[in-house]
Amino acid sequence: MRRLTRQAIIFLARAFSGYSVRWLDCQPDTCQRVYFANHTSHLDPVVLWSALPPELRQLTRPVAAKDYWGKNRFRRFLASSFNAMLIDRKKIKVHQSPVDIMIQEIKDIYSLIIFPEGGRNENPDEMGEFKSGLYYLAKKRPDLELVPVYMQNMNRILPRGEYVPVPLLSSITIGPPIWLESGEPKGEFLARARKAVLDLRNA
Repeated sequence: MRRLTRQAIIFLARAFSGYSVRWLDCQPDTCQRVYFANHTSHLDPVVLWSALPPELRQLTRPVAAKDYWGKNRFRRFLASSFNAMLIDRKKIKVHQSPVDIMIQEIKDIYSLIIFPEGGRNENPDEMGEFKSGLYYLAKKRPDLELVPVYMQNMNRILPRGEYVPVPLLSSITIGPPIWLESGEPKGEFLARARKAVLDLRNA
């Protein structure tokens, strides 16, 4: 049942978003990565996961908001079907941060899809400042490739407050990996990571 649902999710994500994917100075690879992208729609994790080649898709876990994807039994089932890692953004435990949970869950196997803005941006022409999670992931797991991604037009396919997607064309641009430099301050790294995503907008 879950396998059929997974295939249906991939088909519907492609049908509704009509996405095209470009890899710029980066190639699909099964090494452990953190794909970090701009965020304008609840469909973002599903579409980006669906757009990866099959061999990458089975080794990649999108990080998604528990308050949305865990809201009811149906959404939880969908989330499990695309192997989402649900993170509670509201009840953060002192001794178990979201970053610690991610590192614990991926082990030495899975890659991640994350959205460093934290929440969806109301204005797709702007991108919010990045939260610190990406920095701490890079610091605690320096072996992970950090791959910037820019997703365009997703907010128009499923706008805030809507429940039924509107079929439109979208694009996904995947750029060259970056790493946390030795001694690089958190603020400088996050600004550089944010710029890496923005630079893909007009690439």
